[in-house]
Amino acid sequence: MAGRLPAEPGGHRDAFRALTARHAAHGGSLPARLERARATTADGPDEWAPQVAAAAGLPAAAGLGPATYFADLAAPRGERHVRVCTATACFAARGGRHAREVEEALGVTAGNVSADGRASLQGVRCLGYCYAGPAALDGTRPRAGSDLADQLAGRTEPREPGIPVADTTGAPVLLAGIVNGESAWDIWRRARDRLRPDDVLEEVAASGLRGRGGAGFPVADKWRAVSGRAGAVVVANGDEGDPGSYADRLLMEEDPERVLAGLALACVACGARRGVVLVRSEYPTAMARLRRAVEAATAEGDLAPSADAAGPRPFVEIVEGAGSYVAGEETALIARLEGARGVARPRPPYPTDHGLWDAPTAVNNVETLASVPWIVEHGGPAYARRGAQGETGTKLVCLSERFARPGAYEVELGMPVQDIVSRYGGGLKDGRELVALQIGGPLGGFLASDALDTALTSQALVDRGAALGHAGMVAFDADTDPVELLRHIWEFAAEESCGACSPCRVGTRRGLSIARAGGPPGRRTSGWPA
Repeated sequence: MAGRLPAEPGGHRDAFRALTARHAAHGGSLPARLERARATTADGPDEWAPQVAAAAGLPAAAGLGPATYFADLAAPRGERHVRVCTATACFAARGGRHAREVEEALGVTAGNVSADGRASLQGVRCLGYCYAGPAALDGTRPRAGSDLADQLAGRTEPREPGIPVADTTGAPVLLAGIVNGESAWDIWRRARDRLRPDDVLEEVAASGLRGRGGAGFPVADKWRAVSGRAGAVVVANGDEGDPGSYADRLLMEEDPERVLAGLALACVACGARRGVVLVRSEYPTAMARLRRAVEAATAEGDLAPSADAAGPRPFVEIVEGAGSYVAGEETALIARLEGARGVARPRPPYPTDHGLWDAPTAVNNVETLASVPWIVEHGGPAYARRGAQGETGTKLVCLSERFARPGAYEVELGMPVQDIVSRYGGGLKDGRELVALQIGGPLGGFLASDALDTALTSQALVDRGAALGHAGMVAFDADTDPVELLRHIWEFAAEESCGACSPCRVGTRRGLSIARAGGPPGRRTSGWPA
């Protein structure tokens, strides 16, 4: 597979991609080499990336491209590297003031290294602590709470609060292991012994399961497009980039076996011998626990020890991301895995035809795959009876720190948003009034307080100008300045755009310019609409 020249639309061949593929087969992948080099120096990518590429037998551009694109590789590094969350939920928690407080506590501004080289600070967007923000990573150690700056300065005890979790359905699908202690590997073993690949595919088709990463594409259709094709690969997308969501982090940290068993079942259905899990670098605990879970599953015989030994048991590898919102899009994610910049590629060709190293590739979100063990155990029709018509099953909904009872709740699709906000979230803390609810990430949209009767489905939310996305819900009260919030969102969009498409590249910067000017001429510039 690595030696083939990938065919592109119109019969073109991507020689650069093929060259990278050939060298990736010898001595490790380029992303891993770049990450190792980054960890050993405080110098910028210009100083070390060309040498890394040359050592891999590649031109300098192969190293400089990703090293200057991905935030984790490009950011300056001191002896102590702190990543402070500047995403929406943390912004709402303190109106953005925590970022300046952290800079003062560490004596360095974001994006820089202190004069003595001892500390560096990087602003990142979402660490998955939206329920307890503001948050930061001190190296790989999470810290969260309203006194974040004091924690980092050593003035108060450091805190790493766990995710509050609750099932509201009475028969959890995604939380079956976390809440009820059910083993996903037991399901995998029973399925492996009694089910054919077509059986798994038929159950998922009958379930009506759609992708939980935002696009909502029918899972069975994607698997059918890959099934039976030589060299097929299944990729688990753990690059949960929507600020406000921490569902994937919860699953990868607290029930990695369910994610891996779902991936293994997907490999069976697709006839794939290999699976890959890409995990955000902002989730170091998830990375560590998934790797331990793979080691344990390999020792138990549930996963293959190598690609050569794969068959009914797939070989699974865990790969770390490098800090990019766009790299959560499936073609950009594949580019990252291949060692390129995390830029979305034109489609067609689709990943199901020309994906990872040109192999037929099915990319599924972590939460999507975590649903598969329950579906295989209980049957697709049982899953289809849950949720809403056309949007079956359950969803993990994440409530932000502004709620009285923040946390991750498993709910059935179709439930009114009002029930989630009031019955489970308890409204806002301290009796504050909800003025706006963001759903589906920073580009998803808002619901006003009088629009919470909307059903939790993709279509119903789209009809109200919002989006389901990962179903992260970030609440805002009257203390949040709407003009500052608008500026915050456009800063996110402008900085995270990969720059490949003109409407996004130009439009995000134009939007930011308008927001910084206080909004469009003639429009209200302060206070929430009455």
